[in-house]
Amino acid sequence: MSELKGVIGDATKEAMKARDKERLAVLRMVNSELKRIEVDERRELTDADVHSILNKMLKQRQDSLKQFTDAGRDDLAEQEAFEIGVVQAFLPAQLSDAELAALVDKVVTESGASGMQDMGKVMAAVKAAAEGQADMGRASGLVKARLNQ
Repeated sequence: MSELKGVIGDATKEAMKARDKERLAVLRMVNSELKRIEVDERRELTDADVHSILNKMLKQRQDSLKQFTDAGRDDLAEQEAFEIGVVQAFLPAQLSDAELAALVDKVVTESGASGMQDMGKVMAAVKAAAEGQADMGRASGLVKARLNQ
């Protein structure tokens, strides 16, 4: 079993004991999604799988938060913000803009990329190097800017 999945399970138990209903609901939702994917794919999840699932859930929550905020639904936006905080607690710290820019520069230099035709190669290397610590949307923008210089 994935170590991270065990940590999430332990956090669920702690939330039950603390009678923290809101946090428990989010953790149950995370466990449910992990279990659904395990059953659908008939395999045990690795830590990398759990990170990618959590990142997907985080992106969904961020999109919902933006939509709720734009629609003036502050009550739902507040709930999404809480869920984002709970999910982020199980993800590695995100790279800062400066760290991500340095990583992109390093990958472009190492790969010898010269133009936009090399973007796919550079993005694959950045994704492997960042290992869930960076939003690929942000990284894509930096790679485009760097390759268009």
